[in-house]
Amino acid sequence: MAAKYQTTHEVAYYECDVNQTMTFPAMLGIAIKTSEEQSAALNRGPEVIASYGLTWIITSYHITVTRLPRVGEQIQVATQAREYNKFFCYRYLWLLAEDGTELVKIEAVFALMDPKTRKVSSVPDEIVAPFGSEKIKRIKRYPKITPITQGQFLPYRVRFYDIDSNQHVNNAMYFNWLMDVLGYEFLTKHEVTQVTIRFDREVAYGHLIESHFQINEKTVDEAGEAVPLQTIHEIKIGEDTYCEAIFTWREK
Repeated sequence: MAAKYQTTHEVAYYECDVNQTMTFPAMLGIAIKTSEEQSAALNRGPEVIASYGLTWIITSYHITVTRLPRVGEQIQVATQAREYNKFFCYRYLWLLAEDGTELVKIEAVFALMDPKTRKVSSVPDEIVAPFGSEKIKRIKRYPKITPITQGQFLPYRVRFYDIDSNQHVNNAMYFNWLMDVLGYEFLTKHEVTQVTIRFDREVAYGHLIESHFQINEKTVDEAGEAVPLQTIHEIKIGEDTYCEAIFTWREK
């Protein structure tokens, strides 16, 4: 069985928005830090991965939200690298209430990349062996992200402090561009229940990106089933798409 690793964290005010709930960049930051701590404890830190001429990248997240952590709350952060195949590693991360109740579940898809060629590499078995991950043949599929057909957009310039030590925009930062376009009123009256996001290309310092979005109001489909409020998002530079996402929301 895959090894599980867990830490505790107190939610600080600077990790929260005006709703007094934790932001997505903050949640992903502490979740990925926990996964890095587990990797280091298993002697699979970045220096070991670099000895193979490789580095980890995240290609997508699928996030399920029961309730966002609140300012001042003591939470548990847990992680488990459950499965991998030839090219992808599937790591699960949880944010739990103090009593162990699941608040947020994050499924992160990792790949190994050669930083010189910027090409994805196959996953050597010996790299993931200490995690006890199950080797599978299939590629896991997540909800489809439909293209935007009647959207709007706002431009954003990539700033110096958007860039992390790997010389590109940290994946968690994309959420600022994706969500900010929805506006104050929307973000204070709705809360996220599910997110699927896919990263297609790397954004670099100085790029002028466009954050496109489309709001699909809740409705009823042909079978009479309720379809929740969803927003579709694309980060674009010119005609090229760098990131795609779909958010599902509920009213507060």
